[in-house]
Amino acid sequence: MGFNMHLLTSEIGSFEDLREQFVWQVPEHFNIATAVCDRHADGRGDTAIFWEGSDGQQLTASFDQLQQQANRLANVLQARGVGSGDRIGIILPQRIEAVVAHLASYKLGAIAVPLAVLFGGDALQYRLQNSGARVVLVDASRREMVESLKPGLAELKLIIDCDEKAGDASYQVLLSRASDQFVTAATFANDPALLIYTSGTTGPPKGALVAHRSLIGNLTGFEMSQNFFPEPHDVMWTPSDWAWTGGLLDALLPSLYYRRPVLGYMARGFDPEKACDLMARYRVTNSFLAPTALKMLRQLGNIQQRYTLHLRGIMSAGEQVGEELIHWGRDVLGVTINEMWGQTEFNYLVGNSHRVMPVRPGSMGKPYPGHEVMPIDKQGHPVAVGEVGELAARCSGDPVMFLGYWHNEAATRDKIIGDWFLTGDLGRRDEDGYLWFLGRHDDVISSAGYRIGPGEIEDCLIKHPAIAQAAAIGSPDALRGEIIKAYVVLVADTAASPEMKKSIQQHVKENLAAYEYPREIEFIDSLPMTTTGKVRRVDLRRLDQGGNLGVANK
Repeated sequence: MGFNMHLLTSEIGSFEDLREQFVWQVPEHFNIATAVCDRHADGRGDTAIFWEGSDGQQLTASFDQLQQQANRLANVLQARGVGSGDRIGIILPQRIEAVVAHLASYKLGAIAVPLAVLFGGDALQYRLQNSGARVVLVDASRREMVESLKPGLAELKLIIDCDEKAGDASYQVLLSRASDQFVTAATFANDPALLIYTSGTTGPPKGALVAHRSLIGNLTGFEMSQNFFPEPHDVMWTPSDWAWTGGLLDALLPSLYYRRPVLGYMARGFDPEKACDLMARYRVTNSFLAPTALKMLRQLGNIQQRYTLHLRGIMSAGEQVGEELIHWGRDVLGVTINEMWGQTEFNYLVGNSHRVMPVRPGSMGKPYPGHEVMPIDKQGHPVAVGEVGELAARCSGDPVMFLGYWHNEAATRDKIIGDWFLTGDLGRRDEDGYLWFLGRHDDVISSAGYRIGPGEIEDCLIKHPAIAQAAAIGSPDALRGEIIKAYVVLVADTAASPEMKKSIQQHVKENLAAYEYPREIEFIDSLPMTTTGKVRRVDLRRLDQGGNLGVANK
């Protein structure tokens, strides 16, 4: 595959024509750092990153500067024995150093392990230990926490602080001593580049190992959902953390691949006023905004009168967009929002692209060129039009397919039937090929664009000294799609109270992540169990909707 500026073109005429004519061209050797940075570092000084801090500080970085910094960091790490296949933890918000850390990892042939800055000690401990990370890059907010975890992390040899101004742990000091020349590894397209942890319904989070070729596999969906990105003055911004698939592979890396700048903003939480201000000042043309963020923007009112926006493409994913948001986007933002569906393991598979296909509100759209997705039965056979099946993606020949779960071959095998990858989501296909999401085959909670496994939350909950048993479910919510609701059995002689709820919520916030705490807690005498000792979350969901569980509330 050459580095074409477009894999697709809207001039072909129809979505069906694009699908029929498209063929993947994946080269034997491919490296993400070369594709998104090195080939653009040609001395022209084109801006790659606009950055703004919560205090108003502003910085920019060109492709040339990114390459030089990434080369320096790669040399620093290589001198400390880090090389091909080693894992590099990146616990940084949207900032230039996060981009540099990714590029340096790819240049070394190492594996980047992006981790959210919202993670607490338990969450970081598990992921760093499971991945065997040898190096971690942090900011000041997580330096002390990671240092405290280091005695239990046998593989961790180096912690680099991107805010420290002096000393051997300082990012700035280390890079200042290193050469800005480095030969990027000639990785195979199938070599691993990323290890992204995704939560499941049972057991601990699983690390999805993603290959360099996955970037290529994301491009058809990215181009179409962003209205045939790029155009000459496109600027991308998403509030989604670059530690997640949505921020990293749905926005940051594809935009850089097309030599278009990305806006990074360092803040916690989504502020709709600030979002409009940023998009107006930086003349943002394209964005990935989860439905929850869109709903918060909609609540502002008078956006057209207060801000001069330049949006021409919005992709949304994580939960259903719905007809109301589609109409609001057209009326207020002047954009038809393109809904997308995919997973960390198999990303950017299905979606809408209103320039070449009618958007049917409520539908996820159709499989993008190069991907095949169908509802299938338990035997792995596609079901008839209109029938419900498990949404599955064909594995063979699709470059976006992940390599497997880290050190968990059994879990990988469980996701494959024949040539189909099982997503765990249920859906149907209509007579025109549109796919409709109907629910989850498992119990993953989808809240504000995050896919959250109840297992990790429950494990954290029962570490609270007052809790004997706990179960987490997703409870329907108008703003977030779902909120996390916990059903809790307290230890003997412990009283339920508003103060107890606050204590439990704070416990989860401190040990996992702010978005993983239960917004609702209900105290009950016992949890419904199967004969094999598994929690029957289906019964808890029924109780949440006003049904009868047969256990008394405290």
